[in-house]
Amino acid sequence: MKQDSPTRRDVVKYGGAMLTGGLLAGCTSDDTASPTATDGATDTDTAGTSQPTADGSYTVTMEPVGTVEFESVPETWVPYTADYADMGVALGHGDDMAAIGVKARYGTHLYDNLPGVSVNKDDLTELWENGTGKEIYYELDADVHVTDPNFMVNRLQWSEGDVEEISDSVAPFFGNTIFSRAYDWHDDYPYYSLYEAFEKLAAVFQERERFEAFQRLHEDVLATVEERLPEETPDIALLYPAEVPPESFYPYLVGGGTQSKHWNDLGVGDALAEHGVTDAQAGGGTIDFETLLEIDPDALAIRLQGEISESYFEENIRSHLQSHDAVSQLSAVQNDRVIYGGLTYQGPIIHLFQLERAAQGLYPEAFGGEQLFDRQRVANIVNGEFDE
Repeated sequence: MKQDSPTRRDVVKYGGAMLTGGLLAGCTSDDTASPTATDGATDTDTAGTSQPTADGSYTVTMEPVGTVEFESVPETWVPYTADYADMGVALGHGDDMAAIGVKARYGTHLYDNLPGVSVNKDDLTELWENGTGKEIYYELDADVHVTDPNFMVNRLQWSEGDVEEISDSVAPFFGNTIFSRAYDWHDDYPYYSLYEAFEKLAAVFQERERFEAFQRLHEDVLATVEERLPEETPDIALLYPAEVPPESFYPYLVGGGTQSKHWNDLGVGDALAEHGVTDAQAGGGTIDFETLLEIDPDALAIRLQGEISESYFEENIRSHLQSHDAVSQLSAVQNDRVIYGGLTYQGPIIHLFQLERAAQGLYPEAFGGEQLFDRQRVANIVNGEFDE
């Protein structure tokens, strides 16, 4: 970093007319007008790779923030959601991460399966504490905030002025809300697939080789999955318990957001969408067992946050449903197709683990207890050893 610069704006800054010309594009307005993307696709804009400038700095472009100029690779960074946190770890920058929105929603326990890869959540500042204030961003003094500014406004109740203040006084925001496509304020700018967003963060960190190594691994895993998928795939109901043991659920649709990538990779249908159920993230309320009996999905995928062991899931979810007078009549319960639905936020590493567990739960005859990917190969990429 420059030592003689008067402000950190000389290190990381917005290019062009960012702050006056669309920093918060779409913040007042459904994703029906947004282009969709396929995971693993190459971006058609300039954000796929960084663009060098004459003085050795570089720019990266991502909607809705536009172009951001970096004079050097950020030394500290702050994501809000764990999808971007996981991307940063995959790119070898886990040690530089200073904070996370909600620690409990970040599946760092999965890194325990990767030799030499770890993130200690105790070392991370938790941004959410009955809200998220601006003061914590001043205290962290990071070089870039990997968060969609519209997320700050629409989910955390910041004003546009708050976003501009932190962008000017501390560091810019760089991100796009990718985990869900249910928010009506994401209408005026495109969504990105998991690997498109991953590619953009790789450009920020100048980690093109690591990104491409993960992309190759991702393609290999998807090819294996595709070969083994049965001709007929089930319609699932993706649910989050309103309480444990559950008596009602928050419904989540299997849409295009990255939170559903593992389900889309496994070719499932969406029983809730087919029956007109509204996604909880779009304002839908809870649904009860009576509604589930009317829909009677082929399988139930129960989403839970945190480290969920098979024994915990069996005791608190599956056994409860099997012994329940009403819900035990569901086809999914009778056919032993009540499976763990995974975490909401997944980057490239967490996705591999969630895809594997979902495949084993949904298609045990095809995938059984077999590992879908080489843990050592993932660890090697994270640690910068990826020659093939």
